[in-house]
Amino acid sequence: MIRLPSADQLVGRVPVFWRALAAILILAGLILLLVESRARILRSGTEVRLATAPVDPRDLFRGDYVILNYKISTLDPAALDGEKALTRNQTVYVRLAPGADGFAEAKGIYLAKPALVPGESVIEGRVTSTGSCLARADGEPDCNLGTRAIRVAYGLESYFVPQGTGLAIERTDRKRIEIIAAVAPSGQAAIKRLLIDGKLVHAEPPY
Repeated sequence: MIRLPSADQLVGRVPVFWRALAAILILAGLILLLVESRARILRSGTEVRLATAPVDPRDLFRGDYVILNYKISTLDPAALDGEKALTRNQTVYVRLAPGADGFAEAKGIYLAKPALVPGESVIEGRVTSTGSCLARADGEPDCNLGTRAIRVAYGLESYFVPQGTGLAIERTDRKRIEIIAAVAPSGQAAIKRLLIDGKLVHAEPPY
């Protein structure tokens, strides 16, 4: 019987230099793929205005960043189209439409991505908690209104800014802050710009 060499034996015959080079090229390719995927969202994604409030200042080990909390982060399934009973860690798709003030408002929440409607966007998120306090019109949680809300994360909750500016943004009245996010047809989203009083403060380069 002819015994074929194992994969380990075949790899072992390749010089260490070429194995190391192959590993570096594969790693670099994966990084480039991730960067290009994000850049594609920023270049061609639909722009959505999000009302937001930073809730945490900076991480001294990673550079300045702000943790952002959006009005669309707290949702009441009973008041929206789509799914009513959701559980933690479920992937959901939230249908957004501009409100009277131009900021995105949630209109529906679904387990499967709904068809796109002109003038609206669909953003992908993950349920992080259930049984949360409902939010008032200004976005503040108010348990007196009930605790049937869910919390949804969209991958837009952390935003790095130039060193030394995170705390200043944290202390800014949230009514003055807005985020422009790019939302791809797939539902994936990325932060594109941060504005205060309608003026550009930070713009995210595609690369």
